[in-house]
Amino acid sequence: MKRTLMTLTIAAAVIALAAFTLKATNRSDSQSAERTQVARGAYLVAVAACDDCHTPLKMGPKGPEPDFSRRLSGHPAGLVMPPAPKLGTGAWMWSGAATNTAFAGPWGISYSKNLTPDKVTGIGIWDEAMFVKSIRTGRHWGVGRPILPPMPWQS
Repeated sequence: MKRTLMTLTIAAAVIALAAFTLKATNRSDSQSAERTQVARGAYLVAVAACDDCHTPLKMGPKGPEPDFSRRLSGHPAGLVMPPAPKLGTGAWMWSGAATNTAFAGPWGISYSKNLTPDKVTGIGIWDEAMFVKSIRTGRHWGVGRPILPPMPWQS
């Protein structure tokens, strides 16, 4: 009886340890996959220069610099822009706001989108397929209105 109880106890301990190890391995694999996906996103943001237009500029000691406290947040919601300057004649064909998040040209005025994962103001409800389709087609959500210049989606 004691031997059977001891065997069952050891078997239960081995099963529990195996389950814990499997769960820890799956968690580790999941965390590793997430780290890989985040690294890939950081790489794409860098090579596509997303910060250039989607991270507002602020005035620093040496002039305009990215405000990384608002990284990829797009055009500041509270910044109401005046009418765009008259363009199209002469050497100037387009202009940009001091934040580098609003642009005016022959197409009209465009504002940089919030690329953060915020579900209300950003692209947090988008899935990867929607994002890829948007970049490939030049259309909002991959099927909607055209993405305006200066977004270089054609590249």
